[in-house]
Amino acid sequence: MAAPNIPQIRLYQNWLRDQRGISFHSYDALWQWSVSDLPAFWQSVWDYFDLRSPTPVEAVLAENRMPGARWFQGARFNYAQQVFRHVDPAHAAGFPAVIGRNEKGQERELTWPELRRQVAALALHLRSQGLQPGDRVAAYLPNIPEAMVAFLAVVSIGGIWSICAPDMGTNAVLDRFRQIEPKVLIACDGVTYGGRDFDRTAVVAEMRAALPTVRHVIVHRNLGLPGERLAAIGPATDMAEATARDDEQTSAFQPLWLPFDHPLWIVYSSGTTGLPKPIVHGHGGTVVVGLALKRLHNDIGCSYEANNFGERFHWYSSTGWVMWNCQVNGLLDGTTCCIYDGNPGGTKESPDWTVLWRFAAKTEVTFFGAGAAFYANCMKAGVDLAACGDLRAVRALGVTGSPLSEDAQRWGTAAFERIGTRDIWWGNISGGTDFAGAFIVANRELTMVPGQMQCRALGCSVEAWNEQGEPVIGEVGELVCTRPIPSMPLYFWGDEGNARYLSSYFDMYPGVWRHGDWLKITPSGSCIIYGRSDATINRYGLRMGTSELYSAVEALPEVLDSLVVDLEYLGRDSYMPLFVVLRPGVTLDAAVRAKINDAIKTALSPRFVPNDIFEVAEIPRTLSGKKQELPVKKLLLGHSLEKVVNRDAMANPGCLDWYVAFARQHQAKAV
Repeated sequence: MAAPNIPQIRLYQNWLRDQRGISFHSYDALWQWSVSDLPAFWQSVWDYFDLRSPTPVEAVLAENRMPGARWFQGARFNYAQQVFRHVDPAHAAGFPAVIGRNEKGQERELTWPELRRQVAALALHLRSQGLQPGDRVAAYLPNIPEAMVAFLAVVSIGGIWSICAPDMGTNAVLDRFRQIEPKVLIACDGVTYGGRDFDRTAVVAEMRAALPTVRHVIVHRNLGLPGERLAAIGPATDMAEATARDDEQTSAFQPLWLPFDHPLWIVYSSGTTGLPKPIVHGHGGTVVVGLALKRLHNDIGCSYEANNFGERFHWYSSTGWVMWNCQVNGLLDGTTCCIYDGNPGGTKESPDWTVLWRFAAKTEVTFFGAGAAFYANCMKAGVDLAACGDLRAVRALGVTGSPLSEDAQRWGTAAFERIGTRDIWWGNISGGTDFAGAFIVANRELTMVPGQMQCRALGCSVEAWNEQGEPVIGEVGELVCTRPIPSMPLYFWGDEGNARYLSSYFDMYPGVWRHGDWLKITPSGSCIIYGRSDATINRYGLRMGTSELYSAVEALPEVLDSLVVDLEYLGRDSYMPLFVVLRPGVTLDAAVRAKINDAIKTALSPRFVPNDIFEVAEIPRTLSGKKQELPVKKLLLGHSLEKVVNRDAMANPGCLDWYVAFARQHQAKAV
């Protein structure tokens, strides 16, 4: 019999009514309560998820300020402890913890007891090597079950976890790991991506040499390279050996109870300029916010509970993106996590945007998440879901990373209708690495409007502020959060006096978090993100986020990708060039130019027609896939390349040479 799948947010509101005696006539009323009475709301989340501490909670919010809020004072907590609570019931119901698959078709399935055993074995090994609470562990691993095991093992004994994807170059990784001075390095011998194997042993050897604080190295033989290839790394423990232990001590192992705000992991800003910011999140805050987001807003249930029996959660990500952390959060609530390691678009020689859909069909995924660009690429490739296997188990689609275009959402809805799933629900969210959560979220009970996100997150006092610092409705403004949430960073690692932390979020509005996005809150409460507030177009007094222009331009079949910058000059007119990547075989002739301009006029306004359009081979992007608008903008305004962009933080640094040459030509003309 099919699971009822009552919306999780409805079950929560029923619980509030029955256990707290409070009810709300609308989501807006529920949201208003959640942000006006923070202690009551977050206490309800703690109780609803039956979170536990061996010591009493003295105060839910001891200090109500930003930064520096103190949450659940007196509580002891551990992320891994929360995961382990689900081992017995999930296993008894017959569900695995993790299903992993790679490009070669190799599949790994970890049962819940096996996950617990491997975590315990590795934790005991790390402890035997002298790892103490507060020591940092740096991981250089792909999106595989071993990465989840390693993470849980490290944090179970109080170590602080930090991971980088192995497609990142040496300098980019060292820019991150040098700052945190890790004691242990856990790395792989190589990765497979786009149909090719990449040996990473030389990179790991270089990392080890450049990280003098590392006292122990563990290597996962992801490619199974021979021993002589591994010799360059130096003395190291094979991860398979470190996780093989199975004795009384592993059976008796229990994660440490730590202070609620003990550091859990260190994640990094995209690092487009300067060194990436090492952002520290705590055990308790990450779990409390992660559970509220996962279940109440993303509507992802526990696999062994009747309401969502058989739930399987997939959100495509690399380990270099915070969505990897959010995927791991699935384990907090007893949900089977389905992870894919590889290129979602096939190979360069044979592009194939059905890869993830076929994976989802094979593993019977119920919640399928990916970046907005993935759905856009599927639309452009004309993916036929009927040819991907049986996808009838998929009941929800998650989206983040950038605003999802109306066209891509309509394409996905129609594609699912053709295979018999009517009105597929889209969980469009927007948040960030900064607080490992989302400010703008989904709600299965609210109306869906393509191009919009359904609501603001519970417990997140999010507003759009105009230039006078006043909240506005129906207008585009700065996205701010006026009250603290439990997962906001504890601090930046090595940041004396919180200087970088304060300048990153609180420089414009002291005591109020400025996120750096343009937001419009509609009168109905839905939200639209217009892109980064520091990459906004201001043409003839009319402000516009770049995402709307991209939606218009990239809806054209001729255009694969695009980037626009608005160059503002003191005392003379602004200049707005548009850079486009065209489909193979298409040339930027007068007809294509006219088609692009007409699309912008129709979707936006004649004001936003670019001054010039240029065909380029690639759009520069960060390792997490974001368009690098600001660096290109600064480059064209005359700043030196070294001061505006970190090549090692880019996914495609080779494309910068064209933009550097273009900037020189532009500057020469401007003189």
